[in-house]
Amino acid sequence: MKTFELKGSLRTDLGKKASKAERVSENVPCVLYGGAENIHFTTTVSDIRKLIYSPEVFIVDLDIDGKKTKSIMKALQFHPVTDKVLHIDFLQITEDKPVVVELPVKLEGLAEGVKAGGKLALEMRKLKVKGLYPQIPENILIDVTELGLGKSIQVAKVSVANLEILNAKNAVVAQVKLTRAARGAAATAGK
Repeated sequence: MKTFELKGSLRTDLGKKASKAERVSENVPCVLYGGAENIHFTTTVSDIRKLIYSPEVFIVDLDIDGKKTKSIMKALQFHPVTDKVLHIDFLQITEDKPVVVELPVKLEGLAEGVKAGGKLALEMRKLKVKGLYPQIPENILIDVTELGLGKSIQVAKVSVANLEILNAKNAVVAQVKLTRAARGAAATAGK
């Protein structure tokens, strides 16, 4: 997995009024969970922009007033009208404790069903996986070359080494849909 370095400063004042004051000064209130105690800190909006607005999953190297910690972004809150970032929760990670993350799905290959006139559709852009963070890849690659017209790949058929996939086993990840042209060709071929 890729790493992202983020600097923060400890918060002494907690509560609604203090959080609102931080947001007015273009800072984002954050909390780090998973350690001996919860750590409240702030970071700037410009520092977290590339972390938030990216489809990739990062291990965040937090530097909070000189204290370094490895973490992942667990929860994110946006303002309902302005879409400004209101709050971020981070989870401290260790090499011996499994973590749950959502990894992006990437399809590779040209499906047989697409050659026959179908359309390839990615139904699940991310899959939820559980594993130790050093063994988590950047994304999940699925080969679709054998996928025929009207066929699909379900979560049960996807496997990633050293990881447990937590999504429903019968959920469709990708499928080749019949197009009108493919239906018409199948109907004329059947006559």
